[in-house]
Amino acid sequence: MTLEDLIQSLTPEVYENLKNAVALGKWPNGVALKDGQRELCLEAILHYEVTHDVPMEQRVGFVAGACSSGNVDKIGRDDDDVQPLTIQ
Repeated sequence: MTLEDLIQSLTPEVYENLKNAVALGKWPNGVALKDGQRELCLEAILHYEVTHDVPMEQRVGFVAGACSSGNVDKIGRDDDDVQPLTIQ
């Protein structure tokens, strides 16, 4: 089974359970997620959202109006906030 097959087979209920597990840091039975599990769950969530065309405003990590400035570089910094660093 490929990653794409796995993501396609996820039900909305499993997707919601994964989101809750990542948010709470534990599985529904109360067992804590390990760091690797949290990363894999988050990756599955993000793939699910893209594959199932979840609207941007409903996706994990969406921040409304985060890039309202037209003067933002590739990594999200505003050029107006750039200050040179002088080492003495």
